Amino acid sequence: MSYSKKRYLIYFFITIFVMITPFITINDNHLLLLSFERLQFHFLGVAYNVNELYVMPFLLMFLFIGIFAMTSIWGRVWCGWACPQTIFRVIYRDLIESTILDLRRIKNKQKDIDYKKKSNQIKKYVSIFLWIVISLIISSNFMLYFVPPEDFFKYLQDPLNHSFMIIFILSIAFFLVYDIVFMKENFCVYICPYSRIQSVLYDDNTKQVTYDFNRGGKVYENGVQSIFKINQWKNSEECTTCDACVKICPTHIDIRKGLQVECINCLECSDACSTVMGKLGKSSLINWGSTNKVLTNKNISIFTKKNITYFASLFLSIFLAFFFSLEKEQFLVNVNKTTELYKINEDKKIVNNYILTIHNTQDTPLTFDIKLKDENNFRIKRFEEISLEGGKKAKKVLIIESLNDLKDIQNKNIPIFIEVYTKEKDFKVIKKLNFSKS
Repeated sequence: MSYSKKRYLIYFFITIFVMITPFITINDNHLLLLSFERLQFHFLGVAYNVNELYVMPFLLMFLFIGIFAMTSIWGRVWCGWACPQTIFRVIYRDLIESTILDLRRIKNKQKDIDYKKKSNQIKKYVSIFLWIVISLIISSNFMLYFVPPEDFFKYLQDPLNHSFMIIFILSIAFFLVYDIVFMKENFCVYICPYSRIQSVLYDDNTKQVTYDFNRGGKVYENGVQSIFKINQWKNSEECTTCDACVKICPTHIDIRKGLQVECINCLECSDACSTVMGKLGKSSLINWGSTNKVLTNKNISIFTKKNITYFASLFLSIFLAFFFSLEKEQFLVNVNKTTELYKINEDKKIVNNYILTIHNTQDTPLTFDIKLKDENNFRIKRFEEISLEGGKKAKKVLIIESLNDLKDIQNKNIPIFIEVYTKEKDFKVIKKLNFSKS
């Protein structure tokens, strides 16, 4: 199977996965959702509230380090095989313009469309209209990662009261039309920051699009050997100078000049060269492999010192994310002292007042009550159990009274613990309070 067919297959699965992910739920929680309205982050069926987002930094670290590790090992494989920009350009350029409307040829991306023909002008307008429709679908799907589907479709029925969401969708769609139709691959070359930094991650063991200069011939400019900067192609050996690899390149480069920053590792040039060289009974001059493997025929190992460092960092990020996720609370409790630190009753007992805030982070109603861990010296003088609907929060006054004058305790602030629990499920949270006696 050619690299192009493999890419199209991967594009298809990525597209299906991205489109259906917002609709996948586990235990009524979404697979991936960042809801600013609910102040929740859903990941793999677990819902984290805004004050539980200590897991997110480790996931972002994993993503950030993972991109560097992937680039160090496989070059710009993300750009050519998974980047939304590349997938959208293939849909618009190769599917809509080339396959459906026959405005250009897939095998010659360098040739501009002849807009002098009236039929081509009409086809161009049709292609833009089709892409506008697709862009609206893409931007709506993107919004589903921030507004869950159960709310999204309700909001669409009431657009006036959800104008920000509508404006956001239209803005993303407008950007996609401008980017894919007019900016084209210039976005990758001049704007995308990843393309600016990826080359510094390469070494002789990095897999990338590599032209076999041993077979294809050396490149010279004014008598001086040069790989990365030339004006003419001379002294080629097996290369037929058919320019098939140049014509098919979506970023308009000549891979025979060596790897360039515009290359996105799509390997369409390798497929083109395979077709031509195959007719001569030879293998392609362009391959996806490391410099050591292709040019010097050295065996390489993925476990270099640099890659081992990446692997260790990725493992640590996932481990820490998993470790901290185990401490997730089933509901949230916050305790604050009132302005009055304490008071002493006539019977010499000490009273402390607290404000207890309980947030039911579950989707089902729960009834909350509390009990003291130390019932020998203290008792709850005032607290009423509270029932909360899913996602609701409420404040309650909590008054704790000492059972004696606490003269035997030297500390001015005595640490005590309360257990807040639910009556419907075995959920509980233990909170530490400071009981002031003087």
